[in-house]
Amino acid sequence: MYQDKLGYVQGMSTIKEKRKVEEKEQPINQINLNPFNRLFENPQSSLEPYVRKGQVVADLGFNTGHYTPALADCVGPEGKVYAVDLDENCIQKLEKKVEKGGYRNIEVHDTSAHDLYFIPDGSVDFVLANGLLCSMKDQRPSAVNEIKRILKSTGQAYLSLGAPPPLGYVNRAEWERILEGFNVERRGGFLQKWAVVSTKQQ
Repeated sequence: MYQDKLGYVQGMSTIKEKRKVEEKEQPINQINLNPFNRLFENPQSSLEPYVRKGQVVADLGFNTGHYTPALADCVGPEGKVYAVDLDENCIQKLEKKVEKGGYRNIEVHDTSAHDLYFIPDGSVDFVLANGLLCSMKDQRPSAVNEIKRILKSTGQAYLSLGAPPPLGYVNRAEWERILEGFNVERRGGFLQKWAVVSTKQQ
């Protein structure tokens, strides 16, 4: 009886240790979509692993503009941020932030991410599409193609989803199909729904 209990305890200890190792090996998602989590986040610190001074970045579907000024701070005055959203209220809020912060390196566009005609091919170092694709019902494939088009060969994109169907439009199968079109450098599981990707070289 004693041996059985001891074996059980040792087995449970091994399982716990294995879980700790797996948790350490899981990539950490630095960029938040949840507004509550953002209250405890330093957005610039979250972005610094992806963005450097002088780079060109695109914040697609910036929403409240939580990350846009932080991106501008990361790239500095010699860099550039394309900020894209369709919502007029979001545009107005971000424009106030830009004016208040005195930013000269943020270019705000009232348009959809599926038509980034103002961004040249292969010119962007980093694309932030945080919660974008799950909110696009019909033009998601075009938006994904635009991300591929504007990214430099050395560039990266951070893609994340919000809610799965029926609240969002992207299910697990489509998410996997989207990621198959990129080189996936880091990712969370489907419950985490984020990935850092780069373009596939021809």
